[in-house]
Amino acid sequence: MAAPATRHTHHGGPAPGPPRWPLCPANPPATKMAARERRAPRPTWRPPAGSGEARRDVASGRGGGSGVWAPMEMGEGRPGVAATLRALNGALGRPAALWVKESGARNLRHRDFLAPRAALSAAFPGGQVPPEAVSAVPSLRGPAVLPLQVCRQTPAGLAVQVRRPEAFQRLLGPLQGPASPATGARTGCVVLHCPALRGAAALRPRHLRSVLLADHLAQLLRAQGVGVRLVPALTEDRRWDVLRQLRICWPSGSVGSSLPDAVSALKAALGQCPCAAACEQGPGTAEGVIFKVHLKSFVEQQGLVGYDPNLDVLLGEPHVYNSSVTEGTLWSLAELQEAVLQCPAKGQSSCCSIIHVVNCEEEFQQQQLDVLWRILDPGVHTALQKHLVCGPVKVTNPSSPIGADQYFQLRKHQMYEASVIKYGELAQDEAWTEVIDTLTVAAIRFEMLSTAHRSQITLDLENNSISTKGTKSGAFVMYNCARLATLFNTFQRAVERGTYPPLPPVSELNFSCLREEGEWLLLFNYLLPFPEVLQQAAQLPPPSKGIRITANTETVCKFLIQLSMDFSSYYNRVHILGEPFPHLFDQMFARLQLLGAVRDVFHSALATLHLPPLSQI
Repeated sequence: MAAPATRHTHHGGPAPGPPRWPLCPANPPATKMAARERRAPRPTWRPPAGSGEARRDVASGRGGGSGVWAPMEMGEGRPGVAATLRALNGALGRPAALWVKESGARNLRHRDFLAPRAALSAAFPGGQVPPEAVSAVPSLRGPAVLPLQVCRQTPAGLAVQVRRPEAFQRLLGPLQGPASPATGARTGCVVLHCPALRGAAALRPRHLRSVLLADHLAQLLRAQGVGVRLVPALTEDRRWDVLRQLRICWPSGSVGSSLPDAVSALKAALGQCPCAAACEQGPGTAEGVIFKVHLKSFVEQQGLVGYDPNLDVLLGEPHVYNSSVTEGTLWSLAELQEAVLQCPAKGQSSCCSIIHVVNCEEEFQQQQLDVLWRILDPGVHTALQKHLVCGPVKVTNPSSPIGADQYFQLRKHQMYEASVIKYGELAQDEAWTEVIDTLTVAAIRFEMLSTAHRSQITLDLENNSISTKGTKSGAFVMYNCARLATLFNTFQRAVERGTYPPLPPVSELNFSCLREEGEWLLLFNYLLPFPEVLQQAAQLPPPSKGIRITANTETVCKFLIQLSMDFSSYYNRVHILGEPFPHLFDQMFARLQLLGAVRDVFHSALATLHLPPLSQI
């Protein structure tokens, strides 16, 4: 996104002229940077090593949208939040989690980690930590432990500050030490089942929410090394234009040749099931019903928890009562079984898990399908079924029930109108078509995914409900991502003109020049915890009771929004590209290295949403 002209002047450096620095040949790192700025980048993010945290290569793919991340080897030298907190707790000799990481700009001026006074009072007599424990904290070491500078008693509790230049060096500099085999990498396979794609009716925004969530969750799980199968496959008898427009990567294809045999096997199993009875078509029997099954009695016999007590009311097709099973029901089960069989084996002890991603209106019917599958296939995988339920999607002031395709076209029109207001005739150029499409996808994905999945979403479809720059919007995230592209393109053009020297190798950079609080905020709150943010977003903790699970699928969107706000504040305040005097180059190069890492985080996080980074608007 090209920022306004004043921003080009502010960060773009002086006008072309004779170079004021000694001419030197371009080195490999500068050549690589130039190549990255001429095309969409393929960023790499290596999370911290140590204590079971696996390092992963996060490649967003060319264009930033379709790459699949894969586990890679761990290495030394990359600090992490969790490992540092474990070391701090261990230094005080208490198993309880006493320390917290600070994140607010005001507190980060004085401390980076804090053991609150209330926690210390509960852990030590009178809240007094032994002096030897306090003095030992700065000497903590470890491949994934941040370098600590000082530990002192304050009115708020025990405060620790990090040695910032060394932390910048370790997070932004080259890897240190040899790589070692990865430990603790997640394995196994997950089947994500989205029943919204089975219905004969047109997709509604409530269906779109569960599909977008499943698509995003699939990318997050793949980033952690988990094999993912998406069900059902899209059939050719329906138009799926809205899914393609939203860059949803969902498998499509015809019915597998093995499915008819699987359906026949399921019918045979039903015929032998003591809680099922065959139905013949006639008066009182709904069309298409082939069996009636007593699901509730099975749930009670097995002691299953979390199911609706009215399971015997409805199954299969709408308005089919008395625990009825249709041919379509068995086809759904057969496709799920096939997906389980096709899951890649990743370890002898691993087993395929099935997660039904449903909106709250589909939950009851999906519970019935779940129980029927347990009856017909008493394997380990059917016992691992869980339900990820999305809350309702409320549309304000709709003239009529709105479909997902209408919702997309409406948001696209609003984004176009907002862009014309902001950028004038430029926004009407043909080159803007792809930009408007990408901004529309970003707006919808953030609208659907930045709220916790179990909470209600309210869609305001009025014309003034969308913006190209509102700080809570996907368009604002894309805008700031593009500002970084503009910055690096401007720098590269200045290098080619001879205004600046190329960016030196990272080993030669002086990170002690990074003294702005905003620079530490970007590193400490975003670059440092980013790998753990991805892990948190992909976590699917088993429920303590019942069949519902929750996921932190809103984490990435919220992370990107907050990163955009803090980056924008820093970028508006600080000159990155200044006068081309040699005594200013150290600071400029260190800042470029920092913002290059911020750019890679943007691209990698956007890749989980299938959003390509924009180079300009």
